[in-house]
Amino acid sequence: MVATQEQLLAFAVYEIRLLLAHHLGSDEINDSDPAIRAATHLAYALHNPALAVLRGAPFDPVAAASALEAADRVLATNFSERLSGATGSDVACKMFREAGSQAS
Repeated sequence: MVATQEQLLAFAVYEIRLLLAHHLGSDEINDSDPAIRAATHLAYALHNPALAVLRGAPFDPVAAASALEAADRVLATNFSERLSGATGSDVACKMFREAGSQAS
């Protein structure tokens, strides 16, 4: 079996999450380099969707986008905005707003 493009990228995300897992502890994360801390949270936010892709299963993109937004709140980063810029659309930010308004 040949892996798809999506599976190759999902594999990378999942493996990066495993490699950085030891940086998730509360004591360790406060001492980590900010870039390592951001990479750790980014990989952690997307590891379940990555695992779903590896297994050929669907995942909820709104939930995945919400996980990015949660990482943004914890780290004061802008992953969600950068996703919108990288995809050339405002889709991710709209999903965040819609998901947030439905939860209220």
